Amino acid sequence: MLLDQIVIDCVDPRSLVRFWAGLLGGEPVDRAFGWSHVEPPDFPRLAFQPVPQEKTGKNRLHLDVRVDGIATAVVRAVELGARRVGVLITDEQGSFQVMRDPAGNEFCFVRPASAA
Repeated sequence: MLLDQIVIDCVDPRSLVRFWAGLLGGEPVDRAFGWSHVEPPDFPRLAFQPVPQEKTGKNRLHLDVRVDGIATAVVRAVELGARRVGVLITDEQGSFQVMRDPAGNEFCFVRPASAA
């Protein structure tokens, strides 16, 4: 088995795909029937499926994005339209910062302790 893509429901796939392509790299691709996806350089494809309702509640699944510097990644994500949630958390595993993309989906920037 091979993970082919991760699909995210959203009201505006054309907009959200551009956020994620800007954040992670890769090319945004708009498809038929309102779908969009990020054509990835080195990660599974992120696809965005149109749904009529806005996101409500907490995600049951979220992405952890490993970065060299959390503070720098947060600044870049906010410039693209993300929002910070809470404070930076550090424990024996490393550090992480919870974020929300422009559609409200939670994701985290992470830096493992071994990378410090």
